[in-house]
Amino acid sequence: MGPRFRGDDAAFCIRGHAMTPHLRPGIIAAIAVLILDQASKLWLLFVFGIGHRGAVRVTPFFDLVLAWNVGISFGWFQNDSQIAQISLMIIKAVAVIVLAIWMARSRTLIATLALGLIIGGAVGNGIDRFAYGAVVDFALFHLQIGGNTYNWYVFNLADVAIVAGVAALLYDSFLGYPPQKRPDPG
Repeated sequence: MGPRFRGDDAAFCIRGHAMTPHLRPGIIAAIAVLILDQASKLWLLFVFGIGHRGAVRVTPFFDLVLAWNVGISFGWFQNDSQIAQISLMIIKAVAVIVLAIWMARSRTLIATLALGLIIGGAVGNGIDRFAYGAVVDFALFHLQIGGNTYNWYVFNLADVAIVAGVAALLYDSFLGYPPQKRPDPG
């Protein structure tokens, strides 16, 4: 079940009392994802110069390419208008706040880490949207079968963290937390 927002949640987080040993791994995960994501993008854009190189073959099934994603996940809802970009940033900010509250209340280490991964990835992609007007995507997996090339979506490290976080949350919700025992009626 997802988080429920209470009026004292914002004050709880703002006063700084939310940093408990239980919460620390999630915050560390979010910061680590954010740093790795932004460092990889900055390096590819400004040191490696991916924008001037075109597709760079790394392995027979993996290329580095530059793709500017003005939509949401998997490039859905492509729209580069200012209103659309601002709307996406507002939605993302609200989602990060809700996820942070959920993380502060999570009961398991897996859920805390998973939410940290999702938050770090969302903030990383949000920084791109604010700085460039689009998310920087660069990883492309593909297969060549019978003369046809099958491409996966172009993605980045923030996307990997978000998918891993969602998978960990699903694992935790189905298998991770032991079921509560019912009180004995008698």
